[in-house]
Amino acid sequence: MKLLALATLLCALVPLISPHCYGKPETSGTHCQDYADKTWHAVGSSWRNSNCMDCTCSSCCSAYSIPTKFPPNCESVFDSEACEYIVRKKNDPSVRCPIYGAVGK
Repeated sequence: MKLLALATLLCALVPLISPHCYGKPETSGTHCQDYADKTWHAVGSSWRNSNCMDCTCSSCCSAYSIPTKFPPNCESVFDSEACEYIVRKKNDPSVRCPIYGAVGK
């Protein structure tokens, strides 16, 4: 019984640990406003805002994955124009590194 309770608790905590999507109330009428850019969009449309979130009038989700496993001599850097993390060598940023694991998207 304790194991079942623990499993249920862990499942409930997963969305809190890595929230890559969130809901938002749909605006009444034919348009909704993006929370970040304050731009208006037609209900039923989708867009990417300046925070690299892919949105509709009812939800937004991150447009990128976050690298979690890569070689120790590498670092992850967020490219806000491309909405992606780049993993590169610490001592030579021109050299890309392999990504073995990521969360999101």
